[in-house]
Amino acid sequence: MKKNEFQKSTANLKKALPLMMKHHVAANPANYALWYTYVDKTIPQLNVEMDAILKEFGVLSPVSSHHLYNHHIADKAEIDLIELKTSMEALATEVSSTMDDAINDTSTFSDVLNQSFDNISTSVQGTKNPTLEEVMPLIQELVNEANDIRHSTDFINKQLKNASDEISRLKSQLAKVQCNALFDSLTSIYNRGAFDKDLAMFCHAKQPFSLILLDIDHFKNFNDEFGHLFGDTIIKGIAQRLKQASKAGITAYRFGGEEFVLLVPNKPLRVARQMADALRLSISKMAIKDRRSGQTVGNITASFGVAELQEGDTPESLVERADKLLYDAKRAGRNRVMPF
Repeated sequence: MKKNEFQKSTANLKKALPLMMKHHVAANPANYALWYTYVDKTIPQLNVEMDAILKEFGVLSPVSSHHLYNHHIADKAEIDLIELKTSMEALATEVSSTMDDAINDTSTFSDVLNQSFDNISTSVQGTKNPTLEEVMPLIQELVNEANDIRHSTDFINKQLKNASDEISRLKSQLAKVQCNALFDSLTSIYNRGAFDKDLAMFCHAKQPFSLILLDIDHFKNFNDEFGHLFGDTIIKGIAQRLKQASKAGITAYRFGGEEFVLLVPNKPLRVARQMADALRLSISKMAIKDRRSGQTVGNITASFGVAELQEGDTPESLVERADKLLYDAKRAGRNRVMPF
C-alpha cells in the first residue's frame, strides 16, 4: 500500500470509529466497512440513505446496518473490497508459494542426503579394511537426518491438506450462518436474535420508539383442525402483511411461535397504536385455502399489545409491558389492540 493510501485509510478510520461509538454501532468487520465507506464518501447514495436514517431516528440499528451493507457494499464494486480480496489472494498465493519452496528444499535436501549415503557406500567399498565403528555413526546420522526431513515434509503436506479442507468447509458454512443469523427460516422476516439486538440498541441509545407485539388468536385450534402445514401458511401470510407494513424505518420480526413484534422508531404510542389497529383489520380480512380439503378458511385474527419506551425502561421491561397488554387484549375478547 502506498504511503498516501495508508494515510487516507488511517484518516478515514479515525473519522469512522468515533461515529460508530456515537451511534452505538457494534465493532465488527461489516460495520467497519460500512462506516469507512460512509466517511470516504465513495458511494453517495449510501451517505444519503444513512443520513436520512440518522436524521429521522438518531441511530442506525443492526438490521438497518445489515441492509445497507448488503445493498451498497456486499453486492457492489464501488469500493475497494475487490482490491482487498485480490490482496488477500495474493498473500495466500505468496504463502503457498513459500511453503512449496520450503517443501521443495526439504525434498532436495533429502535427495542430497540419500546421494551422500550412496557416495559413502561407494567410498567405503574402496577403502582398505574399514571398521564398522568408523563407518556406522556417519551413515546413521545421514539416514536419521534424511528420515527427519522426509517425515517433516509429509507432516506439512498433511497439515496443508487439512487446512485447505477446513477452509472449504468454513466457506460453505459462512453463507448459511450469515443468512441464518438474522432471518427466520419459515417467514424470511427478521428473527428473535435480530430483534433482541435492535431492541437493545434502541434502548441503550434512548431514542424514542414504540413496540408492537402481536399473537395469532386460537392458533392451536387451526393446527389441530387443519394441521401444522396449514398453521405454517397462516404464519407466513401474516408475516407477509407485516413485511408490507414495514416502511419508514419500521421493522418486523418473528418473536417466536405464532408471535410477532414490530419496532416503530421515533413514533409515540398513539401512532403505533393506530398502525397496530390497521394491521389488525388487515389480518382479519385474510382467507387461506386448505389444500387438503379445498376449504377456504377465514376468521383469522390477532391480538396486539403496544408499548412506548419510557424513562428507566430496559429491553426486558418494555417487552414485558407490551406482553401484559397483549394478554389484556386476549382476555377482553381477542382481535383487538391494547391499550384502548
